[in-house]
Amino acid sequence: MSYCKEAKPIITIAAISDIHSNVFALEAVLEDIKQRNATHIVNLGDILYGPIAPKATYELLMKHQKDITTIRGNQDRQIYEATTADISSNPTLQFIVEDLPNEAIQWMKGLPFDYELDEDVYLCHGSPTDDMVYLLENVETGQPIVRSDSDILSLLNDIDKPIILCGHTHTPRMVKLSTGQIVINTGSVGYPAYTDDLPVVHKMQNYSPDASYAVVKAIETEQGKHWKVEHIKVPYDFEAAAKLALENNRKDWEFALKTGRTL
Repeated sequence: MSYCKEAKPIITIAAISDIHSNVFALEAVLEDIKQRNATHIVNLGDILYGPIAPKATYELLMKHQKDITTIRGNQDRQIYEATTADISSNPTLQFIVEDLPNEAIQWMKGLPFDYELDEDVYLCHGSPTDDMVYLLENVETGQPIVRSDSDILSLLNDIDKPIILCGHTHTPRMVKLSTGQIVINTGSVGYPAYTDDLPVVHKMQNYSPDASYAVVKAIETEQGKHWKVEHIKVPYDFEAAAKLALENNRKDWEFALKTGRTL
């Protein structure tokens, strides 16, 4: 069938998210993207928060700034909205604020909450209305369970783009909805597992230290436009990232970076 015979993509999007200050993983992912003829690179937020290398991560991104469309995540906000009390009570946040130049803080402040890349593609970090909400997963049991079709559509809040790209959960996933829309979580470039206590205590684990991102291609066939989605895993020097996390007194991050699991 001609549908199966792939034509040249009319658009190729490399989608990254949740770098979390891991410059080692980011560098490897950007190198991998070079081999994939991407027409667009998008960054879905949670960029510099982490006990690894915030400043170096920012500097690497600035070298590619013209090539990347970037939105903000909840932990980008956490950095620039932090009060003196927040910083003094959070050694990791204190390290981040001390490491980052002021222009990095101002850059994050200027990032949009969401973005329409074109007539087909919508970008958000968490959900279209809340950067703290998981669009695809319900974690009330303490483990991620994919939401029902109707729940995801409700959270989309009338966003009708064929492709929705999101991050936040660090879990690579693709869900096709009853509307025909495809929701893609890119996974995390720099932090493969974590435990959080909101909305309840839960764990998100990928069971591998490799960096994650997604490639989305729009392909025109005789039947019309269709979409091809690939979740990419990129090996990198996770030991270097884990060493810096441990030096900043984050043994939980060190373990997650080495194993893709939580303590």
